[in-house]
Amino acid sequence: MSLNSLASIENWPVPTAAAGVVRADGTIAGTHGPTGHRFPLASVTKPLAAYAVLVAYEEGAVELDEPAGPPGATVRHLLAHTSGLAFDEHRVTAPPGERRLYSNAGFEQLGDHVAKATEIPFAEYVRQAVLEPLGMTRTTLEGSPAKDGVSTVDDLLRFAAELQAPRLLDARTVAEAMTVQYPGTKGVLPGYGHQNPNDWGLGFEIRAAKSPHWTGTYSSPRTFGHFGQSGTFLWTDPDAGASCVALTDRAFGPWAIEAWPGFTDGVLGELR
Repeated sequence: MSLNSLASIENWPVPTAAAGVVRADGTIAGTHGPTGHRFPLASVTKPLAAYAVLVAYEEGAVELDEPAGPPGATVRHLLAHTSGLAFDEHRVTAPPGERRLYSNAGFEQLGDHVAKATEIPFAEYVRQAVLEPLGMTRTTLEGSPAKDGVSTVDDLLRFAAELQAPRLLDARTVAEAMTVQYPGTKGVLPGYGHQNPNDWGLGFEIRAAKSPHWTGTYSSPRTFGHFGQSGTFLWTDPDAGASCVALTDRAFGPWAIEAWPGFTDGVLGELR
């Protein structure tokens, strides 16, 4: 079966693009493009890293509310981008829990924290905890847990299926990850400006009522996921019972802001 709406990636001004949709029951609703092609994920790496942190939590290696990162911050603060760390620098710019400061540095400190707790390098921990069990054989993380993942649409559809029907984690843990942490916190959504509130779960951005946004007008407020500066995204819409992955090799910019919402609305319209 295929979704005709996925073919609209042919109109995107990018050298290479691939996309796919997986339903909540794990069946592939459709794919388009080279789904086995490996693309740099940029920040779509973060949900994979966050999932590994949650496995470490369930294994008892870390607690969500134990100290991690800058003074006063916890694992939960780091996952929810409220640790107060700057975007790309390991310096504190606000007290923990006060503002939603999207931070690559926070995810790097998270990786260091889990590596120390488990005595396993974080990239290896991600492989053992998430990639290997899900059969994501074409996905690698070498470098920053915030942005250095490389994967394929095929692999990310396996991950997206896991998000909808968890096998590696207790469903309650996944529900917590998709629940707004520190409600009412405002901040900047990279590429989309100031949002009040700027809702986030544990490693996953939550759409809520954000405007403008990279998902569609048909996307439910419960939609969660992530986009990356390499022109990549993954969203799951629980109301639609589906997840969508789109990967490209052109940096995020005005083209994506223009193309992505209509694409998502096309997919959601067809799923209906």
